[in-house]
Parts: sequence; C-alpha cells; structure tokens
Amino acid sequence: MTQSPNRLVATIFGAVYLLVGVLGLFVAGGNVVGEEGGLLLGVFQVNHLHNIAHLLIGAALLIAGLRSTPAAKATNTTVGAVYLLLGIVGFFIVDTALNILALNTADHYLHLASAIVLLGVGLALDRRTTTARATV
Repeated sequence: MTQSPNRLVATIFGAVYLLVGVLGLFVAGGNVVGEEGGLLLGVFQVNHLHNIAHLLIGAALLIAGLRSTPAAKATNTTVGAVYLLLGIVGFFIVDTALNILALNTADHYLHLASAIVLLGVGLALDRRTTTARATV
C-alpha cells in the first residue's frame, strides 16, 4: 500500500503541531489567554489557549492522517483554510484586545506557510479519491 501525500502531510503536521502544543505549555507561564505569552523557540509567542489550539489541530490532523485519504484531504484543506484566515487576520489584530492567542509576526508567517502547504496538498493532490465516479 502506498501512502497518499495528504495522509503523509496530515500525519507529519499533526505530530509537529502536537509537539509544539506540548512544548508551548512549558514556556507559556501563567499566560492563559490574552496578548502576552512566552516565547517558544525564542521566536513564537504562545499562551495556554494558543497551545490548546495547537494540540487540537495537531490531534485532528494526526487522526485524519492515520484514518484515510479522504479524511486527511478534508482535514488538510479545512485546517489550511483556517490557518490562511488566521495568518491574514493576525496582522490586523496584533496589539489589540482581539489577540487572545498571543500571536506575533513570526506566528503569522508560520500560519501562512502552514496554510500554503496544507491547502496546496489538500486541494491539488489525491484527486482520484474524491472525484472518482462509477462508470455505467
């Protein structure tokens, strides 16, 4: 059995986002929600709500990647679209009360990069699994 690109990307991104969520719990300190947060890898600002989001997204991607190609494709596309929106909106909510995830510029670029990969794979690859039709 060959691994589909969507399953592979979902599994890898899921594992990475789970790891990032766990590591972030150690650096967030007492910052649960709001503009302030600890620095993960000295660059990415996180608070506990941000880490919980990473854990949930990581779990969704990992489960979908291990489950099936259609599940991975749908999850990659959905998470990619959410990250695209978050990456764009993030630039406008920095330094406002709406920044409840303690986002910073590095986070925005990482979310946009994740969106490009997830949307690219989700929309462009494994087309046969969702567009195959029965012949009559």
